Amino acid sequence: MTARDPGPTPIHASVTRVPEPPAIVVDSVVHRYGEREALRGVSFDVPGGQAFALLGPNGGGKTTLFRILATLMRPTSGRVLVCGDDVAARPAAVRRHIGVVFQSPALDDRLTVHENLVHHGHLYGLVGRVLEARIASALDALSVADRARDLVAGLSGGLKRRVEIAKALLPEPRVMLLDEPSAGLDPGARRELWEAVALLRTRTGATVALTTHLMDEAARCDRVGILHHGRLVALGTPGELTATIGGDVLWITPSGPVADLARDIAGRFGVRDEVVDGRVRLELPHGHEFVTDVIEAFPGRIDAVTFSRPTLEDVFVHHTGERFE
Repeated sequence: MTARDPGPTPIHASVTRVPEPPAIVVDSVVHRYGEREALRGVSFDVPGGQAFALLGPNGGGKTTLFRILATLMRPTSGRVLVCGDDVAARPAAVRRHIGVVFQSPALDDRLTVHENLVHHGHLYGLVGRVLEARIASALDALSVADRARDLVAGLSGGLKRRVEIAKALLPEPRVMLLDEPSAGLDPGARRELWEAVALLRTRTGATVALTTHLMDEAARCDRVGILHHGRLVALGTPGELTATIGGDVLWITPSGPVADLARDIAGRFGVRDEVVDGRVRLELPHGHEFVTDVIEAFPGRIDAVTFSRPTLEDVFVHHTGERFE
């Protein structure tokens, strides 16, 4: 029997704000690639100053929605507003509101940190004292001011990600869009990244919207939307989402046919179970008390039982009937 770790410290823990009008509004968005429907009527909003995570496995629709928010494509139907501007009707206005950090690195390793930011600032028409002040402010916000003269090639993965975010801060965006921000980072670099995001929110008050397939990243945010096959299957704070499960989640590994064991457990105890990924899954209050009962009831037919408090992965399984892969 094992119990899971209670989870990471939220990135909003030290941030207290009065609710603001929505920074992002996604209203009945549909997007098709030919005959394939990548988004199927997705709707949600993100209040200003919040951190919002789009959580889902690869192929769930996260990247498509991210590209729409970043004005890289238009939805087939529906409406998306960023700071009140429509991404389809006023893409140039939306771009003035956003800073974007893509999954693929966008730094020149042969230049220093400062040189990378200078060239990026020029793309926004920033020059002279204004540009230098923006660079100093961005590097300070991400705690990398002391690395300004270092070549990017010599930085760790976590520091490079901080510089990517600092670069995106130059136009002083109201909304930061992060696409799989910790992709390819080791655990230490991931920790550095999220410390930087928390610091960014504290200092700038920016709204942060990110895509991720990592549960602990989503759990750090104020609200989470879970995407599966283009549909938004759950939406709420991490606490609200896990509270919909109730009780404990048990996984029972059978020593024989899983369907037979699931049928017999349901019949013996009058519980609702399901077969997921070759195991029997149950949601029960006081699940730890059930462990002994089920093992004694089916001697020799159970190899292992684990139980834990509900997590976002359990929420995903609850709504889709599938393991999060």
